[in-house]
Amino acid sequence: MFERFRVAKFRLTICTKDQIRFPAYKGAAFRGGFGYAFRRVVCVIKGKECDEYLLKQKCIYSYIFETPPPEDAGMLRLYPKVPHPFVIEPPVTEKQTFAPGEEFSFHLILIGNAIDYLPYFIYTFTELGKQGIGQGRGKYDLLQAEGMDLGNEAVQIYNHKDQTLTSRYPIIHAHQLNHQPPTTSLPSYVGEKIAIHNQMPSPCEEEDFVVSVQPNDGEEVKNSAIISSCKREKETLKADNHTNHLTISLLTPLRLRFDGHITDKIEFHVLIRNLLRRISSLSYFHCGEKFQVDFKGLIEKAKAVNQIKSDIHWYDWKRYSTRHEEWMSLGGVIGAVSYEGDLSNFMLFLRLGEYVHVGKGTSFGLGKYEVLEVI
Repeated sequence: MFERFRVAKFRLTICTKDQIRFPAYKGAAFRGGFGYAFRRVVCVIKGKECDEYLLKQKCIYSYIFETPPPEDAGMLRLYPKVPHPFVIEPPVTEKQTFAPGEEFSFHLILIGNAIDYLPYFIYTFTELGKQGIGQGRGKYDLLQAEGMDLGNEAVQIYNHKDQTLTSRYPIIHAHQLNHQPPTTSLPSYVGEKIAIHNQMPSPCEEEDFVVSVQPNDGEEVKNSAIISSCKREKETLKADNHTNHLTISLLTPLRLRFDGHITDKIEFHVLIRNLLRRISSLSYFHCGEKFQVDFKGLIEKAKAVNQIKSDIHWYDWKRYSTRHEEWMSLGGVIGAVSYEGDLSNFMLFLRLGEYVHVGKGTSFGLGKYEVLEVI
C-alpha cells in the first residue's frame, strides 16, 4: 500500500505591486484566479467546453480541472469528475489588505502525476500576478518558489531574478510518514533548469505530456522527467501501537459529508470515512495505485474511537461562481477536537491528510488540519 502515492509541497512568495484586497477567506481569490489563468496558459481551444475537445485525454487543463473518470474505472463510476490533484493553501493571516511592496507566502500542494506539471503551475502564478488578483485586480510579482521537505526545510526552485525553474526539489512519499528513518543528507545531483518567462507550449501538442520550453539561449529543452525525487528521509512522527489520544487543529473550514449532508459533528469515524474516500480516489486516479485496504474494518475500528473534547465553531463564507452563475455557500467548522481510543491504525492516513486535506473544497485550501498532540 502507498508504493506510488507521492506529494510535493511548495511555498510561493509574492511581492505586491498594487494594493491587493482579499475576501475574508483568501482561498477563494487564489483558487478562482488560478483556474482562469491556468486555462488561458495551457488551453488550445478557446471558447469551447472540454467535453467537445477530441484530444481531451491529452490536455493538461482537462486533466487538472475537468477529467471525468475513465469508462472502465472501478471507482467513482457515478461521479462526474475526478478529485483535483492539487491544493492551494492561502496565506495564514486574518489580514485582508496588502499595500504595494508587501510580501507574503502561500502553499501549493501537488499530488501524484500533477507533480510533473509543476512548470505550468509556476508559470500560471507568474501570469496571474500580471493579470491581478482580489478586489480591484491588484498585481504582484512572484519572487520565489521553494520545495518543502518532511522537516519543512526549504529548497529554492525558482526566483524572480533569473526566472528559471530547477527540477531539484523534495518529493514526499506516503510510506515515509509511517516510519522513523535516520536523517540523511540531500543527494548530490544536477537538476535541469527551465526558463519559464517565455510562452509555455501547448501541452496537448506533446507526446506523453513531455514538457517543452525555450531557455534564454533559444535551445529547446525537452524533459519528460522534470521531477527528480530528492528521496530525502527526514525524521517523522511514527504510528505508535500504544497511541490512544490525539488532538487535531482544524485550520481552514472543514466540510465533511455524512448521511448525505455537511455535518458539524466531527466524530472520528466521519473524519476517517472522508479521509479514506479522498486518499483512495487520489491514489487510484492520480498515482496509478489501487487502494488495498479493509474499508469496512477500518471504519468499524474508527467507531470505537471516542471524541473526548470539541472546541469548534462554524465559519461561513460564500463565493460567486461565474461558471454556475450563482452564489455558493462553502462554510465549515474550524477549531480543535480531541479523540481517545486505539489510533494506531489511522496515523498514516491522518499524517497524509495533513498534506492532501480532507472533505469538500480542498482545492480552495479547505479541510486543512494539523495533528497537534499524540500520546
